[in-house]
Amino acid sequence: MSNMKLFEQQQVRAHWDVEAEEWYFSLVDVVAALTDTVNPTDYLKKIRKRDEELHRYLGTNCPQVAMATASGVKRKTLAGTTEHILRLIQSIPSKKAEPFKLWLAEVGSERLKQMEDPERGIQQALRDYRQLGYSDDWINQRLKSIEIRKELTDEWQRSGVHEQQFAILTNIISKAWSGKTVKEYKQHKGLKQENLRDNMTSTELILNMLAEASTKDISQATQPQTFAQNRQVAQQGGNVAKVARQELEKQTGKTVISPENARSLHKIGRKKDDA
Repeated sequence: MSNMKLFEQQQVRAHWDVEAEEWYFSLVDVVAALTDTVNPTDYLKKIRKRDEELHRYLGTNCPQVAMATASGVKRKTLAGTTEHILRLIQSIPSKKAEPFKLWLAEVGSERLKQMEDPERGIQQALRDYRQLGYSDDWINQRLKSIEIRKELTDEWQRSGVHEQQFAILTNIISKAWSGKTVKEYKQHKGLKQENLRDNMTSTELILNMLAEASTKDISQATQPQTFAQNRQVAQQGGNVAKVARQELEKQTGKTVISPENARSLHKIGRKKDDA
């Protein structure tokens, strides 16, 4: 089970290994959280080259784990358990080292509590988004969007779609309702590695949810058997939200597809609060 954790507003990708009952954390994300480097991948390469013992240790003990990129596509990345991360921290001069160690312990403890009470996971996500400055209304919509996305990917798996093909269908849905692929949408908002949904306005989130929920409902009704049929269903689901978007734009005289991202939206929110 893959997840996204938050350390001092820095996102760290994580994967829960059910059999080992341990978290695996992306080493690159850990480096980004501990340092101010603009290129954590290059930073990790340099410290491994400088510290041969660390290089051997990570190479021997840390597996390549599939984790979602900012675009939602899963790619393998070097990952380590808490033990491995503690060894990595020894080679990184950082004032955040001690707080990060405490954070690792809290993540492990929180996971055990979530296994006993799954609702705690939802509450943790809510706290993380609040810490990033999102409003409660937006957070509720975002959590609902996660639920709808999960229902859609479950339906895709049921109909025989491979996980590697999810990105293709997601692009079809996005292009159908918004007129932009995920990449084009992110460029419109000035994003690079950030999660697109985390940078949508409330209206954009709602329409994206409508597109994905419609795709799931149509798939359940028509029972597609091939990937080509799933592509057609994705187009149809996206078109449902497209009609809603066009009608809303007609009534308001404003485009729904906003160039605003989380950073600029939060600034606007703070200005309103100060007024």
